Order: sequence, then structure tokens, then C-alpha cells
Amino acid sequence: MPSDELYEVMRDTPSTRRFTDDEVPREVLERVLENARFAPSGGNRQGWRVIVVTDRDTRRRIRELYEPHWQTYTEQMGVRALLDAPEPPAGVTAGRLRMLQGADDFAHTFDAVPVHLVICVEMASLARVDSVLERPSIVGGASIYPFVQNILLGLRAEGLGASFTTLLTPAEPQVRELLGLPEDVALAGHISVGHRSDPWPKRLTRNPVSQFTFGERYGEPW
Repeated sequence: MPSDELYEVMRDTPSTRRFTDDEVPREVLERVLENARFAPSGGNRQGWRVIVVTDRDTRRRIRELYEPHWQTYTEQMGVRALLDAPEPPAGVTAGRLRMLQGADDFAHTFDAVPVHLVICVEMASLARVDSVLERPSIVGGASIYPFVQNILLGLRAEGLGASFTTLLTPAEPQVRELLGLPEDVALAGHISVGHRSDPWPKRLTRNPVSQFTFGERYGEPW
């Protein structure tokens, strides 16, 4: 694959929050998962597990479990005040406000999206090597989230929209009961999959390399 094609997919894989109700062919999902499984995996343990949910009632219940945690998140991040304001607050661009409104609409309607991929992981396959530090572990997901990114890139290559979130994970006990997760399997995230109703963006906006890359020591220009 030419490098410019790969880079173009990396630069043009947005979160999709508005979908059509068109069905997603099973063979397309199988092709995406067939290729996503070659993601990096510590010790080649491949602890990822995927539950494909298409049942409407189950999708609705997943949305109901997600909503209160979305509400808490928006309040903690100061987003709820922006969404509830009668006028756009000073300093908030119209583009950012549209993005926040789209995310809020999605949180209350995503059960209409035809396919949900519930991403799980066998806990025994994770190496949480930073668990001895006095902070939350962040490296335990290193053997699961590259697989998630491969799924997102694969869906984009197939012309499908997707939205990945981890905000469902606080509801893990309820999801465990809903989907029959074994006790040694944890919830890692959730992907809504469908056909995008909005045009694909020409290019995503991200911070420049110089803003997050340093040379030799943190904060030193590279």
C-alpha cells in the first residue's frame, strides 16, 4: 500500500455522530475484524473480544446505560453549561459548539445506529506494568486499543462511519449482566457503526507536531 494512501486514511477518519439507517453487511464487518486482528498485542496474547450487537432493544439499553455517564462527563468538563446556554458563550466558536451539540445529540440517539461493537478484553492478557505507581494505570490498554484503532481505520476504508467511546465503561456491571460477560472479561469500549449521513471531511484538524514533540527533554524544541 502506498504510504500516501495510508496517511490519507489516518488523516481522514473522524468520529461519526450522524448515521443513516442503512444496514451494514455482515461480510464487511467480518473483513474489518479479519484485518484488525493483526494489531500489536503484548506477548501476542490477543486478549480482545468483540460482541456485535444489532438487536434494537439491546442497543436501546446500551444507550440508556451510557446517558448518565455522558451527563456526568459534560458537567465535569464544563461542557453542559455551553450546551444549555441560550446564546453561544464568548470565545466559543460556532464550529466547536456544533461539535459539542452533535456529540450531545449522539449520546441520546445512538441506539438508532444499526451496529454496535462492544469491545472487551480478557484481564489476564493485560500487563499493567505501571500499577506500582501512585497514579491511575494507563498502559494496561496498550494491548487492546491498537486493535480498536485498526477497527476504526478498517471501517473508514470500507466507507463506514464510526464513533468510539469509553464512557460506557463505568456501567460495566450492568453491561456484564446485559451481555453475559464473564467475570474475568472487562469492558474496554464501544463503537457505533453505520453509514455516515454527513459528507466526509476533507481533512481533520489537529495540533501541529511542534506542539507535542520534544527533543531530548520534555519541553525542549525538537
